[in-house]
Formats: sequence, C-alpha cells, structure tokens
Amino acid sequence: MKTNLFFILLLTITGVSCAQETRTNDFELIQNDNYTIEMVVPELINPWGLTFLPDGAMLITEKSGELIHFKDSTKTIITGVPEVSARNQGGLLDIKVHPDYKNNGWIYITYSSVEGEEEGAHTALMRAKLEGTSLVNQEVLYKGAPNTRKSHHFGSRISFDNKGHVFFTIGDRGDRDTNPQDITRDGGKVYRLNEDGSIPKDNPFVGQADAKEAIWSYGHRNPQGMAIHPKTGDIWTHEHGPRGGDEVNIPEAGKNYGWPVISYGINYSGTSFTEITEKEGMEQPIYYWVPSIAPCGMDFVSDSKYPELDGSLLVGSLKFKYVERLILKGNTIVGREKLLTDAGRMRNVVMGPDGFIYLGIEGVGIARIVKK
Repeated sequence: MKTNLFFILLLTITGVSCAQETRTNDFELIQNDNYTIEMVVPELINPWGLTFLPDGAMLITEKSGELIHFKDSTKTIITGVPEVSARNQGGLLDIKVHPDYKNNGWIYITYSSVEGEEEGAHTALMRAKLEGTSLVNQEVLYKGAPNTRKSHHFGSRISFDNKGHVFFTIGDRGDRDTNPQDITRDGGKVYRLNEDGSIPKDNPFVGQADAKEAIWSYGHRNPQGMAIHPKTGDIWTHEHGPRGGDEVNIPEAGKNYGWPVISYGINYSGTSFTEITEKEGMEQPIYYWVPSIAPCGMDFVSDSKYPELDGSLLVGSLKFKYVERLILKGNTIVGREKLLTDAGRMRNVVMGPDGFIYLGIEGVGIARIVKK
C-alpha cells in the first residue's frame, strides 16, 4: 500500500496523469478454450452487418455494397441497395430490422452515401422494406454533411431502445480536430432519432442555435460497436482509439466523451497528440484498452445457449482475431476472457434469436460460437 502511494505521489509531482496508474484495463486476459466456431454462411469477404428476419433468414451486408439474404443454405442477392462509396472503410455498413418488424416490415441500414453537392461521402441512415428480393419504399432518415473525400471513420452501428428511438453512430470522418467537439457539425457523434427519422423533442440539443439536433452525445472517435443492455435498456458503445485508447462508453444525453482533447492513446507514429486523460466536463470511459485491440461489433449475452456467459459483453477484435468477453458487475467491468484464438478478423458480434452468438469474420463468413 505504501509503495502504491509512493508511485502515485511521484506521478503527481512529475506531472504525469494518475489515470494511467489507476487505468481500468489492467485485468489479465484469461484464455478460455471451451469454445470454437461453426461455419454458417461461408465465402464472404467483409460481412459488416447482420440481422435476422422472423422466419430465421439472415440479412448480411458486404462492405463492398452487396446485401445478401441467406436461408436454407441459399444466398440471394437483394437488389435496390443504395449506392455506396466502397473506399477504404466506407461501404454498406450496419443493418437492423425494426423490433416490430413482423407488423411494419422496416429494415434500417447505415452506409457511406455519395448523395450531396460535395465530392466524397458521409454516413447515412436509411430504412426500407423487403419485397421479394428487392428493397422498396426507401427513406433516407439522416445524412451526415458535408461530404468529404476522406475514406475512413464512417462508424457505424444501429440500435433500437424499444422506446420508439433508433440510435446510430458516425465516426469523426478523419477530421479529429474539428468534428467531434463541434455540435454544429456531423461526425464523432452518437445520434438519436425517432424511428420515422424525426427529431425527438427531448434530444439534448433541440432548440440550440446551429446545433445538429439529432446528436445524443459527442466527442467520439470511430464507434463501431453498439448494443442495448438487455436489463437496464441503456445504450452501450465502443470505439476505436488511435494507437491504444479503444473505449467502452455508456453514452448519456448531451455528454462529451472527450475525443481528441483527452485520450489514453497516442498517434500511430508513436508521438503524442494530447497530454491529458481527464478534463472537467468530459466523461471517462468505463473501460479502455492499451494496447488497442481494434474493436468491432459487440453484443450482450442473454437467454443464450451458453448460460455460463449470460450477462457478459462480447467484443470482436480485428487486430488480434479473437472475441473478448468482458465480465460485468453492474456497469463495471471486472474481468476479461479470450474466447477464441486466431479465428479471423472479427467484424461483428450478434446475439441471435436462437440463443447462439454469431460472428462476422473477414475473409471467412458468418460463424457461430459453439462449445467444444
């Protein structure tokens, strides 16, 4: 105890942030060898989004721009998909069916849209209906602006809170010094709309001059994971840091999550872009990774085929090619496990309606986790 106090005092005297000493990611990553994967949909290139229809069919987005319907071992290409800018990180991104899909038939999709007067693209959210093998009744609900020719940090994930709202994310679009901290600009935000695309009257910036009234929270870098907690109903996200500093957050209305003013990461070159990890008025992540795991996709485990995992949060790792189990106690992460080893770049993690956990794996396809 005296030794810890000595180091904390030393850090304070030398001006180094104590947050690094008390960092929340210092749990040992425990290998759990009880699971493997079983292929479900083979031969996909970059399966970005996955959702399930009531009849058990899957809808899968390929980042290149294809929307695939899969059922009974048959892949069908859906027509009528919006044009996407499939450059670098852009393309056809997330997909979710409406919670009341059986009655209204709405399907929600995010993608890198080229619509607009400016060259380039920006993230858009649209909804449509599936008629046979075509998307019909398309409605663009939100389009980030202005377009930019930068081809990274589009986000983007979609979640419903079952209270009539749809949440989605847009990354900072490669303009970290302008977009994330400016609520008059799109990018680096979590957004909240009514399910028809209108702005909820209780959104935090409604009525504020020049603000993007769809914003729910800001100061984000590139959120590529989002899920609703099955018990609390809270929205959870994770986002890519630069070199280190990937974060898990529970975004709250109107709050600032700090990017790039505060961060636990550094530039890819190894240089520093900020000297602080905390600042008044900016939220701390509930968890962060150093080094970065490049998180993508996440979901809570609930009512699953694996009762020993229920209540956990699963996160895919692009960089290290595994699925990370974050063990929760309330909203606190108390442990980590690696469920798979070298299984491929994890693009998505989805809790299926059949109780299985499904994975989108780059260059492989859709697989599900099974016990050995």
